[in-house]
Amino acid sequence: MERRRALDDRLLDLVGAIDGQAFDGTMWRVVRQGRNVLDGSRGAGRWNTADMSVLYGAAERDGALAEINFHLSRGQSVFPSRMRHDLFELAVKARQTLVLADMAQLRALGVEDSRYREMLYDRTQEIGAAAAFLGFDGMIVPSARWDCQNIVLFLDAINLEEVRTVASEPVDWQAWRRVNG
Repeated sequence: MERRRALDDRLLDLVGAIDGQAFDGTMWRVVRQGRNVLDGSRGAGRWNTADMSVLYGAAERDGALAEINFHLSRGQSVFPSRMRHDLFELAVKARQTLVLADMAQLRALGVEDSRYREMLYDRTQEIGAAAAFLGFDGMIVPSARWDCQNIVLFLDAINLEEVRTVASEPVDWQAWRRVNG
């Protein structure tokens, strides 16, 4: 059984001093074909520990695609061509979102901005865990892969009836990669 790390009191104070904001907008999310778009991400990620269930997405279509492209390409000499994905446009209403809109805010919370694009997740996971503990239902944070904001919804806190699919389409990875390299 994995043992939970204790939350940092100083970090809780810093995150707790930020007012939550309502979010009523669009989120783009890429999922493997056949998987429910509202299934949480598996395993730990940049903003969640392994014991947290979240939905990752982006405020822009290409931001969501860039994130999944990065992970599919990592450690591969050839892009995996048999995997099929769908891109979903979701309408989201969240009531208490932690908005960390720029790197200056992340730096104030102990994130090293010069290494943000790297897969160094300890501090960002601590921030996500603090936000969930403090009752936020999601986060809006800078994307490490595209010039946009990422949206992270905490499945234990968000009302999934307030997340609905607007549109979906299959991802053509070859066409996207030709344009976005």
